[in-house]
Amino acid sequence: PLANGDGGYYLPFSSGPAPIYQRPGGKNAFLNLINQARNYVFITTPYLVIDYDLTQALCNAASRGVDVRIITPGIPDKKIVKLMTKSSYPYLIRHGVRVFEYVPGFIHEKTVISDDIYGVVGTINFDYRSLAHHFENALWMFGTETIVDIKEAFLRTASLSDEKDGEDAKLSPGERVLRNFVRIFAPLL
Repeated sequence: PLANGDGGYYLPFSSGPAPIYQRPGGKNAFLNLINQARNYVFITTPYLVIDYDLTQALCNAASRGVDVRIITPGIPDKKIVKLMTKSSYPYLIRHGVRVFEYVPGFIHEKTVISDDIYGVVGTINFDYRSLAHHFENALWMFGTETIVDIKEAFLRTASLSDEKDGEDAKLSPGERVLRNFVRIFAPLL
């Protein structure tokens, strides 16, 4: 790890597909950060097409009293991926995760921070392709002032976002049919 002047540490890491990478580095970094959170986990991601492990980690954190918030784009760059992102909302919301959509438009940030102590920033999206198929890079942070800066930016972005509730997160009957068809191809999204 690289120490910096503010007493914290930065650790660059990469993630990619097997067999080149023996472990899913991005997914493991996210799981570790979410599972050790005590107060909050704030996530900003352009895509939210996550598997069972990440979904349960987020729900478990919320169930144990952690303030879990996720910001996704209000205006998507890919409509099918937006449908799959939106289909994750009801389950997460039902389990205490707060979900926001950034009203001004598309947001491409990929940040995960927790408890003013831990953070990950990089190219890793919260989607299957990014976590399993793409070569990605990120920076793990511990105890840096940057994490507090990211938290402040997250809260400003959340203030420009629309928080979803169980009712407006529901899919229409047509969206549910399309979602079920698209799930076949979810690993490609």
